[in-house]
Formats: sequence, structure tokens, C-alpha cells
Amino acid sequence: MANNTHITREIADWSRDQTFDRIPREARRIAKRCMLDGLGLMVIGARQECTRIVRDHCLEAGGAEEATLLGENPVKVPAASAAMVNATAGHSMDWDDTQLSSYPDRVFGLLTHPGIPPLAAALAISEKKGDVTGEQFITAFVTGFEVECKIAEAILPKHYNSGFHSSGTIGVFGAAVAAGKLMGLDQGQYRHLLGMAASMGSGIRVNFGTMTKPLHVGRTAQSGVTAAQLAARGFEADPDGLDGQWGFFQVAGGGFDLDKIQGKLGSPFSIVDPGVSIKPYPCGSLTHPSMDAMLGLVKENDLKPEDVEGVVLYAGKNILNPIRYETANNELEAKFCMPFLLSVILLERKAGAKEFTDEYVTSQKVRSMMSRVRTQLDPEIEAKGFAKMLSRVEINLKDGRKLVRDSDARYRGGPEFPLSDEELQAKFTDCTEHFLSADTRQEIFTTIAELEKPGNLDRTLGLIKGE
Repeated sequence: MANNTHITREIADWSRDQTFDRIPREARRIAKRCMLDGLGLMVIGARQECTRIVRDHCLEAGGAEEATLLGENPVKVPAASAAMVNATAGHSMDWDDTQLSSYPDRVFGLLTHPGIPPLAAALAISEKKGDVTGEQFITAFVTGFEVECKIAEAILPKHYNSGFHSSGTIGVFGAAVAAGKLMGLDQGQYRHLLGMAASMGSGIRVNFGTMTKPLHVGRTAQSGVTAAQLAARGFEADPDGLDGQWGFFQVAGGGFDLDKIQGKLGSPFSIVDPGVSIKPYPCGSLTHPSMDAMLGLVKENDLKPEDVEGVVLYAGKNILNPIRYETANNELEAKFCMPFLLSVILLERKAGAKEFTDEYVTSQKVRSMMSRVRTQLDPEIEAKGFAKMLSRVEINLKDGRKLVRDSDARYRGGPEFPLSDEELQAKFTDCTEHFLSADTRQEIFTTIAELEKPGNLDRTLGLIKGE
């Protein structure tokens, strides 16, 4: 790849020029689904210990009352702090949306959780400004979402394979662009914004299964808002921060594929094609096809935990390497522990907010079931490549029978098998029923579906804060 590219300038120009009318109707529809999903996750995520600690840290630091920390006991803090806390909450349960790729050589981990960074940043700036319309909010969210997805697709897989967490390192661009859009930055300011974001993104995979993984996403939103605020004041960075020998693409990924981003912004919008996954389970999407295969076997055969002698999951390294815990000692590890994830399906026939707590994960019935589940590398599955999340579940019963099911390549939640509106609303209810009434939730469903209508953004923000 030549070093004389101009991707930073292209992103700046494209972002500045985006308008509501240029965004396809389908992109707007899916964006609203991602917003509803993300808001629910911020509310339930506010209860997580990692969020509580970050929240307490920001409250102790104090500052201007500009934007709200969502969840119980909402309170206002500086916009960048609100973005960090809400984004940490939004990713704390690993239940947020997942980017898909148009290219089979882009491993799943390289791609991002694209919704929370621009959503948290847009929420913070909208509250601080106070005069943002629904159309402007949607435009900022989709613009940031698109830039984040295209950068993640363009950078070489070495970025992820070297140990970077893309949602942290690349999510910052989505947050920065969304914030910059709402602040009305010009082309020059956008380029400085992107240059700052290139230095601010961070996160390494060693922290998967710890509180620091959701903090990666929290920091993307905080840094994105900060970069936009500084750029608006005239703060400068290299105007070609993604390009060249010392730019983000080369330093963080050893380069990028020019043809995956040049001329591709909005052509098509990634939120539509290849699409986005809205997760049915609060854990890595790599695990979902296996969990659904398990759920199918359990329901069809009316299995009880006491019927099962043992379970084996066969998969490739694309699943077994990142989903690395052989047993889970807390809910953070549980998200990356296949024995737990298959056990909870067998025990409860579901996996939602109530199952992902330290108390549940460490309960005797869960620990007993986990001890009967193991994983094994399957060379035949491995040889099929990583374009699909392939696996096979085998359940050995105490009566001598063996039940086997391959995972469905059309995993639930993905664009080929999306959650229905009713399923998405049920997920939102699972996340918010401790805080919002049924009537309030129903009104939120309506206001987000019609977010572009005058007054609906302000009404949605009030409702999600419990006002």
C-alpha cells in the first residue's frame, strides 16, 4: 500500500457533508433499532460493578452538569464523563450490537461493536447543546457508525491478531465523528478531530473477561467527545492522522486495504449491507450459534439437567481461542466461557440479564453443570474457514443416547435471521423492567420509531431518564 493516500481527508469531507436526506430509509430504520437496543443496555449496564466504579470516579471528579448518567438515580456530569460512563454501561454485559463484514478474510474479532460509541457520544452532546433535533441525532449516529465500520473493515487483520480490541481502538472514530457532526465541525476541524482520535483509541485483548473490556468502549466515547470539543476550540492534530507511515492504519495494523474504504463510505451503508447483528444473548456473538443449537436440542427433546451425562462443543480456533475460559468464576468470565454458556441454556432455556450475575454464575447448580461441559478443536470445522461461526454440539445422555446438532450459519440476531421487533422490545424490557414502567417502555418504542418527528428526541431522552 502506498503512503500517499488521503483517507483522513475523504472521511472528513464525507462526514461533514452527510445530511438526513442522504441516509437511506432502511439505514434509518435499523439505526433506530440499534438505538433502542443501546439505550436499554445502558440502563441495565448501570447496575454492573464496573460501571458503578467508573460512575463514582466521575462523580468525585465533579464538573459542569451537562449530560445524564443513565439508570437508577440519574445525575448530570460533564459531557465527556457522561459519555464514558454510559458507554461503559452499554458494553458492560457484552450484549451490544456487532458489526458484520463484506469480506471473508476479515475475522469477526477485527470488527467492532459499532453502536454504543456513537450513541453515547451523541447522547452527551445532545444534552449539552439542548437544541438537537431527531433528524440531526439520527444523522450523527449513522455517520459515526458508518465511519467506524469502514475503518474496521479496511485495517489489516494484523490489528486484531496482534491483540488489539477493535471496539476500543476503532470505536473512538465512531464516537468522535458523531460528536463532531452534532457540533457542526468544518472540514479542517474534522481532520484534526480524526487525528486526535487516531492517538486516543486504545484497548488490548488481554483484558477480555475483566472490567477493563467495557472500559475500552467507555473510553472511546469519552475520547470522541473530548476530541470534538477540542477541535471545535481550534486544537490541532496531524490532518492526515490515518494515512502514511506514521498514521493509524500503518502503526496499528501494518497497513490497510485501500479498496475497502476509498469511495466506499455510504456505498453502501454498512448498517444495511452487510448489516449489523443485534444480540439475543449478553455474551460474544461467536457463542450465539452454539447456544441456539443447544437451545434447539434442549427444547425439542425436553431435556432436564439431570438427563445429561456430558456435553462437548466442537469448533474452530476462531471460537475457541477468544472464548477461552474453561470455567467461569464471575459473570465477566462467563461471557467468554462456553461451558457456562451451554450450561445456562440447559438449566434455564434462556440467557438474559438475570442469568449474568456473579451470584448465578457461582451457584452450585451452575458449577455442577459446567463441570460436565467441555470444548474440543475440530479440524474439519477449522478447515472450513472463519467466514461463518461454525460449531457442533453433542449431548451425551445418561440413558446412552447422543444428540447432535450443527450450528446454523444464519445465526439469530444477524441480518439473515434478525430479531423481530417484538423480540427486540422483549430484550429492552429485560434490561429496563427494574427501572421503567410498562407504559414508559411502550412510549419509548413509539418515540424512537418516529424519532425524526419534532419533539421526539427530547421526549425519548426524558423517558429513558425516568422523568
